[in-house]
Amino acid sequence: METTNIMIVGVGGQGSLLASKLLGHLFLNEGYDVKVSEVHGMSQRGGSVVTYVRFGDKVYSPIIDKGEADYIVSFELLEAARWLPWLKKGGRIVTNTQTIDPMPVITGAAEYPENLVEKMKALGVEVDAMDCLALAEAAGSVKAVNIVLLGRLSHYFSIPEERWIASLTANVPAKLLDINKKAFQSGKGEN
Repeated sequence: METTNIMIVGVGGQGSLLASKLLGHLFLNEGYDVKVSEVHGMSQRGGSVVTYVRFGDKVYSPIIDKGEADYIVSFELLEAARWLPWLKKGGRIVTNTQTIDPMPVITGAAEYPENLVEKMKALGVEVDAMDCLALAEAAGSVKAVNIVLLGRLSHYFSIPEERWIASLTANVPAKLLDINKKAFQSGKGEN
C-alpha cells in the first residue's frame, strides 16, 4: 500500500495532539507502519500548530512536504487555507468552519479573509466543511472539536466504526468517553 499522508492543523490548545495520537493508534492496530510527528508551532501560545500522521506498508519519515498531503484536517478555517500548498492534487480538506483571529487581526494590522471555503473550492480543492464547534457543544464539550473532526474524517476510510471507537476508548479518559463517542457520531453524521 502506498503511504497515506494526513496533516492535522489548527491553533494551540485545540486537541491536535490527541487527534494525531488517536489516528496513529487506529492505523497501527490496522496493521500499518505508522509515523506521527511532534507538534510544530506555538502550541502553548495559541499559535499555528501542525502534526503529521503517515501510514502505509513502510513509512520512512514522519514529515509531509508541500504537495504530499492526502488529507488536511483543520480545526480552524484560516489554518486550512494557510496549509493548502501541502495538499496533493486530488487531496481533501476536512475542516471546522470556526474562525479564530490570529494576532495580526487582533492588533488591527490585517483583516480575517472572507469566504475561505468558497475560495478553496474555486481552486478545485475538495473541501468538507462543517461547524464542528456547534456539534462538539451539542455532544457535551467544546473541547471535543477534534473528535467531531475525526468522525467526519472516518467517512474517507474503509475502517469499521467500531475500530475508530476502540481507539477512542484506548486514548480518552473513561469519564470523558461518552461525550467523545457522541462527538464522533455527530461528526460522522449520516453521509
